Amino acid sequence: MALQNFELSKELLDSQAHIWNHILSFINSMSLKCAVQLQIPDIIHRHGSPMLLFELVEALGVKHERTPFVYRLMRILVHSGFFVKQSVSKTRDNGDEGGEGYLLAPASRLLLKDEPLSVRPFLLAMLDPMLLDPWQDLSKWFQNDDINNPFHTTHGRMLWDTASEEPKLNMFFNEGMASDARLVTSVILKHCEGVFEGLDSIVDVGGGTGTVAEAISKAFPNIKCISFDLSHVVSGLVGSKNLSYVGGDMFQAIPNADAVLLKWILHDWSDEECVKILKRCREAIPSKENGGKLIIIDMVVKVHEGENDLLETQLFFDMLMMTLVKGRERSEEDWAKLFVDAGFSDYKITPILKLRSLIEVYP
Repeated sequence: MALQNFELSKELLDSQAHIWNHILSFINSMSLKCAVQLQIPDIIHRHGSPMLLFELVEALGVKHERTPFVYRLMRILVHSGFFVKQSVSKTRDNGDEGGEGYLLAPASRLLLKDEPLSVRPFLLAMLDPMLLDPWQDLSKWFQNDDINNPFHTTHGRMLWDTASEEPKLNMFFNEGMASDARLVTSVILKHCEGVFEGLDSIVDVGGGTGTVAEAISKAFPNIKCISFDLSHVVSGLVGSKNLSYVGGDMFQAIPNADAVLLKWILHDWSDEECVKILKRCREAIPSKENGGKLIIIDMVVKVHEGENDLLETQLFFDMLMMTLVKGRERSEEDWAKLFVDAGFSDYKITPILKLRSLIEVYP
């Protein structure tokens, strides 16, 4: 009986700790946001060597009385894997001061302001109150008659309409997508260049300011590259010898090319909307025998893979799509159904991008 009571008590305490950890998990995100807003990664990076606490406080320009609180902020960020500590001995004006200095962990290099592949804009966008507030209305949305999403319930309009009217949100979003495009494209061009072999032309649908199309055009000077997006997005953008910008609506028509590229586009949209987009893509490319294909960069959720960090992040994104837009993350079975419904005959998945995969789809 005593052992049973002990096991019951342990189970209760473990359950409480599990719940508390999930209740308070937002503290990791908000602590990281604070560090980025204070430019702590940049300060430590510029320092060039392990940075003692007093040096960090001085560089931050905060009151000396804030030192214990800076220490506590850094302690959780070290625990979360964004900084590391290293023993160091330095001389201060009032004598020697040894201790442990802070250095960037590998992940924090993607938080640097001037890093071309920085995820800083994406972080600031996702943790902006405008994108956080809809989560407070998630349960309200389940119970109301809003056919759109929690974002619409909170703000009375859709995300894309809001971004077009809110310069800060629009800037964060565009910069975040551009940095992600640079990272993903660098990997694909290095490890999957065969995807582009035999193509004379390619159109990047939803290509924004042309980050991906420009990279492809430079890597393959013989391929005619088109960055296709809404007219107000591409207005005023100047192309090059094999890069051009075209404005339009992907639900209406897509410029003709040997291949169509959809990078992180379809997860924003419902299945019905995706089928419409995919049908427009199929109309824009030649047959499989004539080299036509669709190139998709998006998540393929492995729903039966069990517990792992990649699956958890994919599930986070699925909830994000449900809350902010009208899309979702899809399993291979989900993708296969979309392709069949849109009239495609075959596909191939290359899981080279960790969270996301490269999917080649053929007419």
